[in-house]
Amino acid sequence: MSGEASLETFSGLVGSIYDCTFDPGRWDETLAGIAVAFGGEVVNLSLNDRSADRLLIEKSVGWGAPWLAERQKHLPEIHARLSEWLARGPSPDEPYVASQQLDAAYLEASAYVRDCLKPRGIADIMHYVLMETPAYFSELVVGLSVNRGLITDREIRIGKLLLPHLRRAVTISNLLDVRALERARFAETLDALRCAVILVDERAMVLYANRRAQEMLRSGSAIRTVGGALRAGTIEAARELGVAIRIAATDETEIGASGLAVPLADPAASPLFAHVLPIRGSAFRADLDPSAVAVVFIGAPPGERDGAEAMAAAFRLTPAETRVLAGLFAGRTLSEAARVLGIAPSTAKTHLDNIFQKTGTSRQVDLMRLVTQLVPVARRPEP
Repeated sequence: MSGEASLETFSGLVGSIYDCTFDPGRWDETLAGIAVAFGGEVVNLSLNDRSADRLLIEKSVGWGAPWLAERQKHLPEIHARLSEWLARGPSPDEPYVASQQLDAAYLEASAYVRDCLKPRGIADIMHYVLMETPAYFSELVVGLSVNRGLITDREIRIGKLLLPHLRRAVTISNLLDVRALERARFAETLDALRCAVILVDERAMVLYANRRAQEMLRSGSAIRTVGGALRAGTIEAARELGVAIRIAATDETEIGASGLAVPLADPAASPLFAHVLPIRGSAFRADLDPSAVAVVFIGAPPGERDGAEAMAAAFRLTPAETRVLAGLFAGRTLSEAARVLGIAPSTAKTHLDNIFQKTGTSRQVDLMRLVTQLVPVARRPEP
């Protein structure tokens, strides 16, 4: 985007995306703004269940109920093509563009193209993956009309600008798991959350902490206050939180991936991650506390049963592998987990290697990051 008006529009769109973390009812209006930015005909934001070829969550603009129903008939084909592409290991910021990934013969024979896209007047479609596991993926889908033509570098560039902000909003929304925060009952609502919530000013001074955050601050293991300022337990985490808070105080459009999923605990301990959300970028968020520049959300560690069972279901872990994983999620080292389970350390190491292979990770800290994304999804009720 270029020019003062475009930058102003982009800033307002980012602010609208972040407003949706507190009030999911704003997604319809926000997606309409995203459609305008792309020049798109249709836009979807969805959470997809790969195993059952169904949508667990979907927000959309431009389709209309009949065409959405028609699109759902073709989810197996859509998911199959996306899964093939994801298996090739593309960059997380690279979009799937139908006209660039599929040849003319396939597009001519595709039932999805023939029965859904062409009759709806869609010439090309692009998918940006926000979060992906073997069981689920969340995505932003943008379709251009025949009047606009095929996806170009312009649309891809806009998508890359919006991508980190959408990922932050979706991640924090999953963490909160609330319909909306009422300003009149702000503190009461935050106190009821399982995650820690801390409001800070531009110097990271703590302005408000909900009950869960106060418990963490008192323990001082992962976070603490120094002269009233929020500090993380490790140098790396403290540095990243500080940078994200300073950016939030000046220009939230520049925050990118800074301050998203900041690990606060040792990899051998229970998973604990911080997520920084700018708060000054819109009147809606600023009204929550006019003195604050950012809200720091800290995910409550999933219980060993919740985390291990969710991972086992998603990645088809064996019972033995699940027990080892539960021990790690409970904060034990691998040798401690082996001793508690009554198995040899070498056997526990074999199980951990199998877990790494099945989940596509190579370190325990990556497992912890993965479970913070997966557990909120696994807990969502059936539609």
